Amino acid sequence: MPFDYESFDLSGVRTYPLKSRPSKARAEDFGRPVPPDATLGTFLDSLPNMLGAADLRSVARAVAEATRGEAGVVWGIGAHVIKTGLAPVLIDLMERGFVSAIATNGAAVIHDFEVALAGATSEDVDQTLGSGTFGMAEETGRLLNGAINDGVARGLGIGQAVSAYLHGRNPQHARSSLLAAAGRLGIPVTVHVAIGTDIIHMHPAASGAALGEGSLRDFRYFVSNVARLEHGVFLNCGSAVVLPEVFLKAVALARNRGIALDGLTTVNLDFIRSYRPQTNVVTRPTAGTRGRGYSLVGHHELMIPLLAAAILRA
Repeated sequence: MPFDYESFDLSGVRTYPLKSRPSKARAEDFGRPVPPDATLGTFLDSLPNMLGAADLRSVARAVAEATRGEAGVVWGIGAHVIKTGLAPVLIDLMERGFVSAIATNGAAVIHDFEVALAGATSEDVDQTLGSGTFGMAEETGRLLNGAINDGVARGLGIGQAVSAYLHGRNPQHARSSLLAAAGRLGIPVTVHVAIGTDIIHMHPAASGAALGEGSLRDFRYFVSNVARLEHGVFLNCGSAVVLPEVFLKAVALARNRGIALDGLTTVNLDFIRSYRPQTNVVTRPTAGTRGRGYSLVGHHELMIPLLAAAILRA
């Protein structure tokens, strides 16, 4: 039967004193304005102690504590991070000891390699695809494939091969190259390639055998790096698919060998939240453990320098 139009009786509604209620937003945690001449440290201290700002501080502390405790900090770097000019920021962290290892993908290596050689990267695909010249820079295809092929033939992974190549030849813009710095500082780099996704795969010098063998070696090196992250940190910056998938398999292999990875801190930093990074980096690896996952959302060119500054103050 239909209900009647009946106004609900509010005369017996129960209330309580406002100050007796636990509240999630408190005045003491609010942000503070800063003067025009404020230092970066003053700015960081002025951020609200809640949500993303609180997570930023927590991630910075985790990286600093893992470094002091020699627990390890592995950075996963996507191609967009290199394209937006952040290699110098990361190189500074490498030189200060906040980077134990780097994992990246094929596109990031290409951008970094071009920066080292020419001081520029990232062609205009809309302008070059129609003319058939997209991805056809001669030096990129010939020299980078050559470095990979020669290095893998000597028993190296792709990351070690390209890092050694750039460090050994010291091209004009090597100081802006993440991989050249890794070669100089002895920081391991692993490269995780999806064959057919990178422009160097279109060149005749590309070797499927070298790419496959080198990337598989790098996967096994990466698993060893992840297996050392008990109370350490893994940061995935700007990879939506490849690195989250590789990281999950590395965690699975480590735990298959009885390595609990207890106290692991995982971080995904990107300008949108995507399924795989949120699930495979932030949520699953820390579930049921004393570890914790964080998701930092924002543009790489803003968030990574901000995080780096916070790490130096933590």
